[in-house]
Amino acid sequence: MPLKMKELPESERPYEKMKMYGAKKLSNAELLAIIIKTGTKDATALELASRILLLTNELRELEYISLERLESVKGIGEVKAIQIKAICELAKRMKLPIQKMNKIIKSTKDIADLFMDELRYEKQEILKVIMLNSSNELIKINDLKVGNNKEIIITPMQILSDIVKEQIPKFILVHNHPSGNPRPSKSDKLFTDRIVACSKLLGTVLLDHIIIGDGNYQSIFLERKEDDEV
Repeated sequence: MPLKMKELPESERPYEKMKMYGAKKLSNAELLAIIIKTGTKDATALELASRILLLTNELRELEYISLERLESVKGIGEVKAIQIKAICELAKRMKLPIQKMNKIIKSTKDIADLFMDELRYEKQEILKVIMLNSSNELIKINDLKVGNNKEIIITPMQILSDIVKEQIPKFILVHNHPSGNPRPSKSDKLFTDRIVACSKLLGTVLLDHIIIGDGNYQSIFLERKEDDEV
């Protein structure tokens, strides 16, 4: 029969260990055990946490595990599964910049810094339409899911409808590559060309199209400029 949590030395109990040494000294399993809170008659909260972590290759993948799959772990019921999903969502939201609106955009890096943590781990490509006023102040963001992981499946009308309706003078496109490699594909470049052409006809300007990878990013516009200079 496994030891109960209270039977462990105080220095090995997650609650007491955090109190004594701080959160950074705890393992992923110990932190998760604090969220789970209680074990079962057959397993401590720490053992349950270890079972859950076996479902993933990396901790960050935990947010993509469904409630049903979490509940399939012996000892994890609906309540514990919901607690885990809730903490994953909180962690995701805490990564978001406190304030995006009204920020003055001066460079490609400004955009990458705003959206890197939000997009770098997404499993599906998401396209963001960043709308700016004449002073390059960010005034609106539209999120558009774009289909599969190989190409952008979205029409210029979906991107430009709000821009035209609200008479937005300029905008930036940002999307992620779930592979982690931000290098633009041929379809990314062709798609960008279509949006540039359509936006000119409609009296607005596409300033840049930025691709977010895993901790890195690339501008299609800057890449072309560098190619032209070579």
